[in-house]
Amino acid sequence: MRVIVADDAVLFRVGVARLLADAGIEVTAEVGDAEALLAAVRADPPDAVVVDIRMPPTHTTEGLDAARTLAAEHPGVGVLVLSAHVEPHYALALVESDTGGAGYLLKERVADVEELTDALRRVAAGGVVVDPSVVAQLVGRRRVRNPVDALSDRERDVLAVMAEGRSNHGIGERLHLSEKTVEAYARSAFTKLGLHAAPDDNRRVLAVLAYLRA
Repeated sequence: MRVIVADDAVLFRVGVARLLADAGIEVTAEVGDAEALLAAVRADPPDAVVVDIRMPPTHTTEGLDAARTLAAEHPGVGVLVLSAHVEPHYALALVESDTGGAGYLLKERVADVEELTDALRRVAAGGVVVDPSVVAQLVGRRRVRNPVDALSDRERDVLAVMAEGRSNHGIGERLHLSEKTVEAYARSAFTKLGLHAAPDDNRRVLAVLAYLRA
């Protein structure tokens, strides 16, 4: 897999690139801002990019803005946005932007090379990845009105892990369920949420959004 790393903190950028290279991933470029990232992708599109959410010049949402631009120009390039803090509204904005392969992880996750490379492979394949800490905070919010009250506890468990971007196999491993059982819970949740007609991949994203925004 070929990856570009974008972060204005040189030591962090070099460190991530070294971790990825040691894990057998080819880092084709290391850049320090969103414009340089876009130029590098346009010159030689990779399978995925790792980008800090805050970079020059404003240090606000350059990573998210770059993700949207890449989705329009290079929809086949997965984007993994890294953040130093749990910011659920940015994670939801990324998921809701319909950018295709996209993920949001805390920077502390890069210490776990297996988790980082797994997230990159999933976004490169067109999947959605949301940091478990963000999922936990969204699920833990006090809800005045909860549109997912009809779901059983197990169906909610399945959607919570699905929100991290896990496949049915991965959900089954986390919850100690067979893949067929996970599929049954997922279908039941889709039905209760009124998600009947969309393709399965779209239903998964819509179900996760309904769950997280409840």
